[in-house]
Amino acid sequence: MNHPYERLSPDLILDAIESLGFEVNGSLLPLNSYENRVLQIGLEEQTPIIAKFYRPNRWSDAAILEDHHFSLELAEQEIPVVAPLLDAQQQSLFEYQGFRFALYPRQGGRSPNLENPDHLEWIGRFLGRIHAVGASQPFQHRETLSVDALGWQSLTWLRASGMLPPEITSTYVALCENLLSRIEDIFTSHDFQQLRLHGDCHPGNILWTDQGPHFVDMDDCRTGPAIQDFWMLLSGDRREMTLQLSELVEGYRLFHDFDTRELALIEPLRSLRLIHYSTWLARRWDDPAFPKAFPWFNTGAYWQEQLGILQQQQELLSQPALTLF
Repeated sequence: MNHPYERLSPDLILDAIESLGFEVNGSLLPLNSYENRVLQIGLEEQTPIIAKFYRPNRWSDAAILEDHHFSLELAEQEIPVVAPLLDAQQQSLFEYQGFRFALYPRQGGRSPNLENPDHLEWIGRFLGRIHAVGASQPFQHRETLSVDALGWQSLTWLRASGMLPPEITSTYVALCENLLSRIEDIFTSHDFQQLRLHGDCHPGNILWTDQGPHFVDMDDCRTGPAIQDFWMLLSGDRREMTLQLSELVEGYRLFHDFDTRELALIEPLRSLRLIHYSTWLARRWDDPAFPKAFPWFNTGAYWQEQLGILQQQQELLSQPALTLF
């Protein structure tokens, strides 16, 4: 079966970069990305650059450009987001032999120390600044975070795909249906503010240097409630997550209001991501990179583990929401 990147050879990649006037030295270093193909490209007598080749048929040109424009808007406000490079015509999205791609400056860093309160407050300050800009105008072409898109549509596709083991299909589907119904009730209980978000703000998308954090990979930027950019930075038991969240919010409130009602969305959002993540892996299983990178997926052990995790989420939805110190 053909897959989206079958024709994306090293020679094509280098030719695409050269088509923009860069002099490549032949060095290619694939980076940790599966939805798109992201590589470090070596240049003659210049600092290497990062090239992102977009998965065909995933985003429209307009949606990709809106991601780029949001990143550039944040960078103009001196918010540390890695924005795409522009050519002489101020263009950021390019095409070569059917592949769309963008170029970025190489910016290294290490993982943030999320056990350090100062680091958490620092990240919170920048999230507040990102959201202050994000609230200034809406997206027109990016997705909106919703229970339907992440939850119901994912479950419908997964159920029809045949990838769920027959012995657990009915249990898995019933459990997800129950979770999604409860999540819908929580989402509709309040009129939560919708704003432009990073959308996938997990520790792997924050790089730390001596100058502090910078945010990478805006590929999943979308419209949604602010708490979406918080909850993936939380880990540990309830007390630990409360401490982490309180530090993040302390920094955040210096630049943007925080609606404490959104704390009730943390476990619903985690549940939605679990369902959506399994479906994402299943949808991409025909891409050879996925079986190599995720060999544990689509095994009996994986689906049994998912049942246990989703049952835990069912219990967590019945507990009081996290609070702030």
